[in-house]
Amino acid sequence: MGFEVEEIQVIELHMMDKRKYFPLTLLSGLTIRTMLYPFVLIKTRLQIQKGNTVYRGTFDAFVKIVRNEGRTGLYRGFWVSCLQLFPSMAYISTYEGTRHYLKEHLGVTENSIRSFVGGGLASVTGQTLAVPIDIISQHLMLMGRREKCKDFSEWSKEERRAQIKLSNLQNIHLNERVSMSRFGAVNAIIRTIYKRDGLLGFYKGYFVSLACFAPNSALWWFFYDSYTVLFAGVIPTYIPRLAIQVVAAPLSGVSAALITNPIDVIRARIQVEGTKFGETVRTLWTEEGYWLVTKGLSARLVQSVTFSIFIILGYETIKRWSILEQYKDKVRW
Repeated sequence: MGFEVEEIQVIELHMMDKRKYFPLTLLSGLTIRTMLYPFVLIKTRLQIQKGNTVYRGTFDAFVKIVRNEGRTGLYRGFWVSCLQLFPSMAYISTYEGTRHYLKEHLGVTENSIRSFVGGGLASVTGQTLAVPIDIISQHLMLMGRREKCKDFSEWSKEERRAQIKLSNLQNIHLNERVSMSRFGAVNAIIRTIYKRDGLLGFYKGYFVSLACFAPNSALWWFFYDSYTVLFAGVIPTYIPRLAIQVVAAPLSGVSAALITNPIDVIRARIQVEGTKFGETVRTLWTEEGYWLVTKGLSARLVQSVTFSIFIILGYETIKRWSILEQYKDKVRW
């Protein structure tokens, strides 16, 4: 197509048919979550363990989980985690709405600044809704499953020690019958958290979550717009813009993850173990030292890179599918 008309660099919310955009975004989010959930589970287990007492790394965790818990072990807590699709919709609505407000009402035209502010505020909205779900799903992720081996004595010594250590990290004690029931386990976790900490227990680590995810979200969108503009300025125009965006996205994920990984480790410990911020930092420093900054980083980078590619591929494609007729000739695929 020709480009005598000015090309739209970013498809804004008002340019799209909302009846298409939001349902397609929800479907895309479910698909991506299904694909990437094992990396989230592995990252959480690596961050929660003390040193390398259970898993030596991402691949070792994958192998041990499949061997000891079956392939379904990689999706422990998945259905509860899917409830986060609703906070995700609130997230993207806040992001797009903030970008629109900054431009139309405050006169902010710089895309990277609008994305930075929008990403940060979107994370505040999303985390406020998602933290209780996140806490419950994290406990489910840590539940070792014995269904594949009914007799615990049949496990090897290494596997048995690893399972006991992992179970102890939960700080929630469920009997064998309850733990084998998906809904029974969820109910037991909710009751135990409430009995132990009351309603505030479901917001354990809320502020540290904001301290982790709000900057991560703001930085991700800032880097994403910055890398997209940078690459668009040096790459020939016959290269699809979607290809440029798909390259910019994982680089944004890596950049943001490297900066925010230590606070993510602290967040995961606080939410699962129920400790205070200062106590958690001191414990992690004693256990890990400077290696704290890399704890669970490999799994997080794999998750972040893969998530970034697929989320932008889906996000930008859906925006193009949802574009209103009057803008179609101004958008380059």
